[in-house]
Amino acid sequence: MQETLSRWLESHAGDCPFIEHPAVHTIAEALIHVPAMPGLMVKNLFVRDEKGRRHFLVIVPFDKRIDLAALGRLLPASKLSMASPERLLQHLGITPGSVSLFALIHDSAQAVELVLDQAVWDADSVQAHPLRNTATVALSHATLVRFLAHTGHVPRILSVPAAD
Repeated sequence: MQETLSRWLESHAGDCPFIEHPAVHTIAEALIHVPAMPGLMVKNLFVRDEKGRRHFLVIVPFDKRIDLAALGRLLPASKLSMASPERLLQHLGITPGSVSLFALIHDSAQAVELVLDQAVWDADSVQAHPLRNTATVALSHATLVRFLAHTGHVPRILSVPAAD
């Protein structure tokens, strides 16, 4: 799938800044190792409901702490929690540290629901790992919309509740 995404980026996002960098697994590491580039830096969480029947990719600004209980009430979904690395691999075809909206390219079954914070949706551009945590791409809003249309995912856009 890396080649599929690379081809898509070349043909649809050629004008988007793309930076190689050392592997990063956390926001703290990204702040140190990813050179300054345009776009909103985001945090991506892959969560599941209590029974493991629903899975969500939640994308918020990098510095927002999420209140999962309040988000669960909004969706509605019972007792949201972080999904396991096994579920991440099964549903999005990636491992921890590489989670981004680009992983939706692996979700042809539409099993993962996309939740975008309003601030992410409103951003002129957003940063995302291209299925690996050794590079970052800054996607314009228009390119983000084209990518989501390509994958068939319709985002649920809301003000994701922040933790106190």
